[in-house]
Amino acid sequence: MNGARDFWLSCGHHLLDRDVDDQLVLTDEFLKAYLARPEIAPPPDACPAERELHGALLLDPRRSVTPTRVAAIADADARENWELMIAWRDHLAQHATLEASYLDIVRRSLKFPNIFIDQLVHVILRNVLDGCDDAFVLRAAELFFRPQKLALRGSTLAATDREAASRFEAEPKSPLASILGLPNAGAIELLEDANAEGYWERSDVFDVALDLTAGRRGLAALGEVITRWVSHLLAIEVEIEPVIELRDAPLAWYVGLDAEATRFGDALWNDEDPGDAMRSRLVGIYRLRFTNPRVVIEKVRGGAVYLLMAVTAEDVLRLKPQNLIVGLPILQRKTIR
Repeated sequence: MNGARDFWLSCGHHLLDRDVDDQLVLTDEFLKAYLARPEIAPPPDACPAERELHGALLLDPRRSVTPTRVAAIADADARENWELMIAWRDHLAQHATLEASYLDIVRRSLKFPNIFIDQLVHVILRNVLDGCDDAFVLRAAELFFRPQKLALRGSTLAATDREAASRFEAEPKSPLASILGLPNAGAIELLEDANAEGYWERSDVFDVALDLTAGRRGLAALGEVITRWVSHLLAIEVEIEPVIELRDAPLAWYVGLDAEATRFGDALWNDEDPGDAMRSRLVGIYRLRFTNPRVVIEKVRGGAVYLLMAVTAEDVLRLKPQNLIVGLPILQRKTIR
């Protein structure tokens, strides 16, 4: 850790060790913090068996847990939660680093709750971006592990954390604003140069919107995040630039950064018209080139890969960073440890 400003304290990165390759090494302290999370800690009405299991793991988070001990928990939902938690803990502990555990999940399509995987992406990104002094890059990185709600503010396409947007929409408007159909006076603030210094102190609140309008800073910042993500996890250097549109571009290869964009890319790949509705939901296009063409499969060598990003019909953007791991046209690389 260097002397740069800290951010995303809630992910628990300060509880982890790092190896010689600057990858994250699991610790008992990190596991204990996991056990203290609200979604894991037993509620006040939990049965004695659940409370005893939780207490035992807080003392020794790597201790063996038999199926019989989990079966003794009275509540069926609690039993299922603990089965998932133990399986998750065991998976993390089986690998030398958290990065390796993530790669294994992605490459073998292992089934774990989205919340666990998002938390893992969160802490890995915190490591990837350690020392970053650009608030726009940090805010763009939130798209990797927190769904966004997109909306137009005049000519600006603003991405707001979906959870924060839901809280804001639930706040009562003043009677006059309701009559006139005006937004709340305290609209979620858009990240700009003037307020960027305030990002670090509120980074765990996720209450700042990002401008994703084509040609502006937000999309470029997300491209920087993608570049660092690929470099850290795959040890491959790439150059990424946002482009405004796919006009007569030879689509030698593409990666959808989300499910909606994948459907759009599939249509183009199969020489089908994706339709105006789907085309209107495309909010980001990147051109990716590999610094070393020898790591790329022959079909794409020397050409560009296009990364596509789109919102759902409900204007929600949920990126799938795992698509960059399994979707890029690279030769097989043994990076899991």
